[in-house]
Amino acid sequence: MAITLELEDLLGYTDWQRSLWLDLLRKQESDLLKVPSGPHGDGRLNTVGEIVRHIFSAEKRYIERLSNVPLTDTSLIPADDLETLFAFGAQSRAAFRSFLSHFPEEKLDVLEQHNIAGHALRLTPRKILIHIAMHEVRHWAQIATLLRLQGVKIGFQDFLFSPVFMHDEEKSTSA
Repeated sequence: MAITLELEDLLGYTDWQRSLWLDLLRKQESDLLKVPSGPHGDGRLNTVGEIVRHIFSAEKRYIERLSNVPLTDTSLIPADDLETLFAFGAQSRAAFRSFLSHFPEEKLDVLEQHNIAGHALRLTPRKILIHIAMHEVRHWAQIATLLRLQGVKIGFQDFLFSPVFMHDEEKSTSA
């Protein structure tokens, strides 16, 4: 028996995570976007805000790559402005959903050449699209760990607690 998790389900999960994070970050009295990411990174993502910007930037830029349009310079988006960051995230998600609604299904598994982070890679659009969602999940977990180490209570973010696949009566108790 083949079991598949549809990309739309992963997007539903990350939409839910985004709303949880935005609420949590708005409620905090301290500026959690400036929490350092630790001493052993590669120098690109030095704060929680930079990781959030990276999540949304990757989504936007991968869709631009798949659409064969110039890549947006996302470094201009301030990493310490919560509302601006999440507005950008809403734009990147809207572009992702628009791309999905127009992309021909028969092209999902066609190999394409992409230059990503200095590496020439042959990838299918399907792999890139799944990567976008998985990339986001991984980074929210990273942020959760960084903030827990600062004493911030994060709460359950597991897929099991998300509203994805729940019936209407269950959704009201999961939030």
